[in-house]
Amino acid sequence: MNMTLRLIAAVTAALLCSGPASAAWPDKPITIIVPAAPGGTTDIVARLVGEKMGKTLGQTVVIENKAGAAGIIGSQALVRSKPDGYTLGMGNVGPNAINYSLYKTLPYKKEDFKAITLVISVPNVLVVNSETPVKSVAELVTYLSENEDRRTFGSSGKGQSPHLSAEMFLQRIKQTAQHIPYKGAGPAVSGLLGNQYTFMIDNLPSSIASIKSGKFRALAVTGEKRSDQLPDVPTMKEAGIDNMVVNAWFGLVAPAGTPDEIVNTIQQAARKALHEEDIVSRFHTLGGTPGGETPQEFASFIDDQQKLWADTVHAADLQMQ
Repeated sequence: MNMTLRLIAAVTAALLCSGPASAAWPDKPITIIVPAAPGGTTDIVARLVGEKMGKTLGQTVVIENKAGAAGIIGSQALVRSKPDGYTLGMGNVGPNAINYSLYKTLPYKKEDFKAITLVISVPNVLVVNSETPVKSVAELVTYLSENEDRRTFGSSGKGQSPHLSAEMFLQRIKQTAQHIPYKGAGPAVSGLLGNQYTFMIDNLPSSIASIKSGKFRALAVTGEKRSDQLPDVPTMKEAGIDNMVVNAWFGLVAPAGTPDEIVNTIQQAARKALHEEDIVSRFHTLGGTPGGETPQEFASFIDDQQKLWADTVHAADLQMQ
């Protein structure tokens, strides 16, 4: 009898020790760090997907905005978090692809992140304040060349895809302009609404409301084809700017070391959210395409993006401290 009891105790102890630490996950709220200010695409999609994921996972998903330094502040906060699945990040093309070749030093490396899934990919759009006297890309090029004091452009921050897209545009038209960076797309949009600079190449979701309301004039989109949301707006190629196809993307990442079973659970919850009719419809309204890829597919995609943007940064001879 004693032997039987000892055997049961030993088996129970072994199961407790060998069982996954994540068996009860999640048993408390989950935080998604957004490395940008409220109101931009990163923030918008994090809130949309986070709410849906929370219902599937049975826990509240809290959005925490940590803007600044081209997404570096928020990304650094993520990699310092415990790899337990309770702190995630809404990664994007800036901090998770462009920054590696743009900055001499970073407080994180690509190995510090674990890919979960792509959430959305969107084209960028070249916009001006509707009061600016230009109605086409060609007219903007002329306007910049003839008005030295108006050679300015804004962006959601140094190193983000809007910044690099504008730099690429200036290279293509063989001009220079002063960059005015903001701490996120929301503040950058407000800046253009206030005519604080001349043009911006923004992620489409951040500017589409201002375009639809007539406050911004869209001159071109950076996708391979026209946006369903802006059928009358030409692509950069149609507007006379060759080799200017750029798409921004946003996806969930976790600190390296987060258990695979938790990552897979999050990916499945995100994928479920991204296939729900209201999310698909909302993303379409924003001009974006939903993701949902596996962690392995998203990791491969990020690797490809890092190489693509490294080529762009080196060709532009850009370097930041």
